[in-house]
Amino acid sequence: MSDQSLVEVRDLTVSFPGSRDPAVSGVSFDLQAGECLALIGESGSGKTLTALSLLGLAPQDAVVDVASMIIAGEQTKNYRPAQWRALRGNTVALVSQDAAVSLDPLRRVEHEVGEAVSLAQPTLRADEIAGRVDQALALAAMPDATERKKQYPHELSGGLRQRALIASALAGAPRILIADEPTTALDSLTQERILALLATLKQAGTALLLVTHDVGVVRNLADRIAVMRDGRIIESGKAEKIFTAPQQPYTQRMVAARNAMARPSSLSPGSSGSVLECRGLTRIYPAKDGSPVQALSQVSCLVTAGQTLGIVGESGSGKSTLARIMMGLEAPDQGDVLLMGEPWSALPEKVRRARRGRIQLIEQNPWDALDPRWSVRRILSEAIALEPAPGGRSARAARSRELLEQVGLPEELLDRRAHQLSGGQRQRVVIARALARHPDILICDEPVSALDAPIQARVLELLATLQARLGMAIVLVSHDLGVVARYCHDVMVMRDGAVIESGPTQKIVKNPGEPFTRELLRASAVDLA
Repeated sequence: MSDQSLVEVRDLTVSFPGSRDPAVSGVSFDLQAGECLALIGESGSGKTLTALSLLGLAPQDAVVDVASMIIAGEQTKNYRPAQWRALRGNTVALVSQDAAVSLDPLRRVEHEVGEAVSLAQPTLRADEIAGRVDQALALAAMPDATERKKQYPHELSGGLRQRALIASALAGAPRILIADEPTTALDSLTQERILALLATLKQAGTALLLVTHDVGVVRNLADRIAVMRDGRIIESGKAEKIFTAPQQPYTQRMVAARNAMARPSSLSPGSSGSVLECRGLTRIYPAKDGSPVQALSQVSCLVTAGQTLGIVGESGSGKSTLARIMMGLEAPDQGDVLLMGEPWSALPEKVRRARRGRIQLIEQNPWDALDPRWSVRRILSEAIALEPAPGGRSARAARSRELLEQVGLPEELLDRRAHQLSGGQRQRVVIARALARHPDILICDEPVSALDAPIQARVLELLATLQARLGMAIVLVSHDLGVVARYCHDVMVMRDGAVIESGPTQKIVKNPGEPFTRELLRASAVDLA
């Protein structure tokens, strides 16, 4: 192992009992101090299992076999659990994808980070732990750290929660940081800030292993890239070479899909006629300290049949609150929503339930949207049965096959359970379930942020095709202005609960009137040429 090398993995294989093929097969790589190696690939490619193996955190039923795994000069091939626990935090630390899940909702930030400090150095006094907490929050560039450390995770924005999670990982002063999809759920501006923070840590000498499905995330951070598919590294090399001259067809498709997402397209106008209208929506949440939080302030918009309205903004801008009010899942404090020109938000839930088939939701995470115990057949049949005249078993079966065909999935998937599907297949099943109700409008809340670039493109193209064929209106909520620029007819930019700019997408993209919109365009790397 070289003087600067902190990680050296040779021939790592991870398999599960009963599986025909290993989940990770023959993976080898090195990682130097002050270097970023990006592991990229689609869902199920083995990226996360590879990363977890460096922490001794592979699932209990996994069989890990490796010729050599040297971490910071220590051969960990035959490490026992106690040895792995001593390594974690002090030498190698993990920043996971979902800070909202990873942070204890019942503990303040200072206690969360303080636990990491005390685990790394159990002999420290309380005042020394408090000092280390402040140092870790400073390293994570936590703004207003004195105030933030007293708060609970739910009181923080997505970007601040992720900084708290990074502070916990940095509390033990690790030499190696593993970041597993650290920016997937964040808006483009917050994503940019977190990546800048990781770049600062790299420059300070931290070895960084960045696991992601998003090729665009690694472009300005990774020194080297290893592309994984079906458990193997199929291509690796310097980042610039991978981006400019990828050798493998799979890598070429990933890079091309990401580049295409950054180019706005010219969409033909859809039909006329309003299907959803929001008028002066205001939503105020009470806060624990008695200070109300205004999530929406006088928001108005019009959604037209056959067209797509994009709603963009950073975390906490009010996008998801607006989507929930559009769906009738939450009531505004002021204003109202009309569906097909008739009252919607003002209706009692019993009355609204009868019309709910007209408006359907596509959620962000296809893993959470489907019951893992149910087969695709049962998932679709349940939605079909909600229709006024669902027909008998044979009619429902025929309708299920028709829905799968509409979203480009083969009939043989009907008897698979959700956990047996890839991320892209699951999201298509979610779309098929929504289509079962013959909706006039789809509300898509970050429908592709959890998917890799090629699958993102396929799902968004599918939505555009279905819209053209069925005449549906679509509301696309996204933190990525690049996605909106390519797939939306109109765009509405939100900040702090208010609409700061709206209009035809091409007009806004080519001539933004607000500095914040220009900042979003830059952070999303939209190609205006």
